[in-house]
Amino acid sequence: MTVDLSTTLSGISAANERLRASASNIASLSVANATRVQANLGTVNGGGVSADLVQTKQPINETNEVVEQQAASYDYVANLKMLKTEVRAQGAILDIHA
Repeated sequence: MTVDLSTTLSGISAANERLRASASNIASLSVANATRVQANLGTVNGGGVSADLVQTKQPINETNEVVEQQAASYDYVANLKMLKTEVRAQGAILDIHA
């Protein structure tokens, strides 16, 4: 796996973790005094991103969660498009060498 490909895959994974955290928050809206779960993002040596889910002390705000889900979805789609581009480029390189 190339560095570029692993970077893109880590971006897909991080976006997925953001969606998971927000979905958990939406599911917890009916629980009294529920607090927010969030994905803490960080960089990885050599490229890429890591995501760790952490429980915060912040109350859950449903409007913010809708925005978070939309933003995470955009990140997910952008990384999928990057993955598609990388796969096409690698295929073209293989065709040139064949």
